[in-house]
Amino acid sequence: MTTIHWIILIGCLMLARGLFATSISRLPVSSSIVYLAVGLILGPMVLGVFSFNPTEQSHLLETLTEIAVLISLFSAGVKMPVPITLKRWGTPIRMAWVSMSLTVGLIAAFTHFVLGLPLGAGVLLGAILAPTDPVLATDVQIRHAGDRDQLRFALTSEAGMNDGSAFPFVMLGLGLLGAHELGEFGWRWVAVDVVWATLAAIGIGIVGGALLGRLGWHLRNRAPKHEVLDDLVALGLIGVVYGLTVLAHAWGFLAVFAAGVALRQTELVLSGAHKDRQGVLVAEQPEANAAGPEHDVPLTVSGESLVFKEHLERLSELTLVLLLGGMVAVTDFNWRSISTAVFLFVIARPLSIMLGLAGSNAPMRVRSITGWFGVRGIGSLYYLMYAINHGLPHHLARDLIQLTVVTIILSIVVHGSSVTPALERFWPKGRRGRGGSQV
Repeated sequence: MTTIHWIILIGCLMLARGLFATSISRLPVSSSIVYLAVGLILGPMVLGVFSFNPTEQSHLLETLTEIAVLISLFSAGVKMPVPITLKRWGTPIRMAWVSMSLTVGLIAAFTHFVLGLPLGAGVLLGAILAPTDPVLATDVQIRHAGDRDQLRFALTSEAGMNDGSAFPFVMLGLGLLGAHELGEFGWRWVAVDVVWATLAAIGIGIVGGALLGRLGWHLRNRAPKHEVLDDLVALGLIGVVYGLTVLAHAWGFLAVFAAGVALRQTELVLSGAHKDRQGVLVAEQPEANAAGPEHDVPLTVSGESLVFKEHLERLSELTLVLLLGGMVAVTDFNWRSISTAVFLFVIARPLSIMLGLAGSNAPMRVRSITGWFGVRGIGSLYYLMYAINHGLPHHLARDLIQLTVVTIILSIVVHGSSVTPALERFWPKGRRGRGGSQV
């Protein structure tokens, strides 16, 4: 396919998604399934119109997935209910750190003892497949700033945090394969890759988001009136925070998510937002926070930049899921790849959630549904491309590409087709707002 063919194809899919959004939303499938179906039909599995070799295009794919995840993480961060309290954030913190670590361990054990992969490759694959994806999981994530649904909050904040908690295990896997320095007895990995990289990322993100929130508020309220271009400012914050964090050898994904949370909290506090019965900050005029009729521009970067970010998310989802169809052949769907996906969906994810949330105040309904909806997607592709570009041996790269891509495809189909009926049956709207189902 030539460039013009790609432009026409993506344009047609965007037109179909935009014109028939209501019809698609009523279907028992997600938009990702539609994009995937087109990719599989045009890819090597059916017509063979195009193919995409992730090994040869690893640098391009790493960049594309990196951008998609960054935008999605920032969007997730600015939708978070604030302020941050341990009671409210305890469940997603456990899911993002404890449950995810358990999932990595379970996948590593399965692939080592059942598939015969080296332990380092098993740990690396666990880090690739364990995180909940922030790009493809939009159907079960917070839909707008101020959304109080407890289930959506848990899944969204988990996706925001575990893209940072997964990176230490990526480096551990590479270290066990000889592609990264772990230090004697793993001291460097613990001190640098776990402690420093995590704390520094959170710190840089909070400082960056808070500073931008205060600066934007000051500029908008100075005389004469000063206009702020919210979309550009938000993208600028993502770029600066991510770049500084990577230069500091910390986890940039986690920093961007923290920056989004800090930006929204800072703007709500400065706007004089009040707390509701659940202790959540609520703007007097949602998403506008206008101080008076003389203001004709919104007063929050976090709220007003969301629409633009969501459009970028949809474009990223469409393009990258379409490329997935060009990465697989029929032979990739073998017992190794299918058994890995089934083990992750049916055993590793549900078991790790139940163990990670044991003794917490999370309702059993939340534990059960979050145990199932651990969507894998664009983030997993990024970690895989990162590993390939940072010394993953070629023979192992072929194995991990097959296992990862098939798992992502099955996750898109299985989770995407089950999300609507499962939520309607086990998480009906009538129950939201009662029995602790709000954050």
